Amino acid sequence: MPVHLVERMQPFATTIFAEMSALAVRTEAINLGQGFPDTDGPASLLDDAVAAIRSGANQYPPGIGVPELRRAISEHQQRFYGLDVDPDSEVLVTAGATEAIAATILALAGNQDEVVTFEPYYDSYAASIALAGATRRTVVLRRPDFSFDRAELAAAFGDRTRLVLLNSPHNPTGKVFTRAELELVAELATEHDAIVVTDEVYEHLAFDGVEHVPVATLPGMAERTVTISSAAKTFSVTGWKIGWLHAPAEITSAVRAVKQFLTYVNGAPFQPAVARALGLPAEFFATLAADLQAKRDVLSNGLREAGFAVFPSSGTYFVIADAAPLGFDDGMQLCLRLPELAGVAAVPVSVLCDDQQAARSLVRFAFCKRDDVLADAVERLAKLSRR
Repeated sequence: MPVHLVERMQPFATTIFAEMSALAVRTEAINLGQGFPDTDGPASLLDDAVAAIRSGANQYPPGIGVPELRRAISEHQQRFYGLDVDPDSEVLVTAGATEAIAATILALAGNQDEVVTFEPYYDSYAASIALAGATRRTVVLRRPDFSFDRAELAAAFGDRTRLVLLNSPHNPTGKVFTRAELELVAELATEHDAIVVTDEVYEHLAFDGVEHVPVATLPGMAERTVTISSAAKTFSVTGWKIGWLHAPAEITSAVRAVKQFLTYVNGAPFQPAVARALGLPAEFFATLAADLQAKRDVLSNGLREAGFAVFPSSGTYFVIADAAPLGFDDGMQLCLRLPELAGVAAVPVSVLCDDQQAARSLVRFAFCKRDDVLADAVERLAKLSRR
């Protein structure tokens, strides 16, 4: 534990993703823990970034993002969801979705406020809430379908509720929240005058015909929703860190006031490249989802054959498996031994929960890898069934 780290941040001294990725490197295991692809995005996107660098787009961009990208974000939201977004007053470009989440929470929640979120949660959610000095109130997503109890959700709201932080499609479970579930969230948020912050970075990665419903499209919710996404997952450029948010102008202005003192600006030559990619034909987005759905099926089948109980994944890069049938009731212990046992690295789900017992034996695997890598991983995991 770093000696000088303030108390509220001590639980976040390191991330499980960094730990397991480092373990994968040390053991030369296949890294199915951290969610990044091992292939690049579309060639046109990469070529556009190179062209932007060579044409001199290498200095500070505008603080809110280059106009071309802000317009493209606005057009994307209209094209896919019918949302009217003003690119000049309602869009903010950020250093990835992670900064957008942190800046939003820091801008809108403080010491006396509570943030309702679902668990398991992406680890930056808890850290960002702690940075703001706010209190998190979690609602458990329970297997096998990772639904939530309506009474439990209602009980999480109170007089101090300031924000609801929602991720759909959901990391790590692969759940896509239904319209009915989102309508309940919207109803409670409206009743308690809370702002809904939606992390939609996997918006184009929903499978089996399941519909992704942005909260901002629900009646009356555009005025109290911050919608966050990024180029990372859709275009397989996680290292570029180009994210964005849109919200009503007064909310966007508040978040911008904080964001300017975090990264200030970022990724000047990447921004126009992402702008053009957002306008790619619908076929690109459909093919992306279909390819990942096929990868999901390969890994899910391999995990079942290895002896795991595998839960449905309707989106994202991830599938969750239960290690209990293999004799491991502690997912963390399995993940620490998995490189030795099978030459594969994964992430325990319990560390992404306040109620760790609810996910004690669960493990998250990423399938956003090349087909040959997944085939090798499945072959290695088969060793577990032969133990």
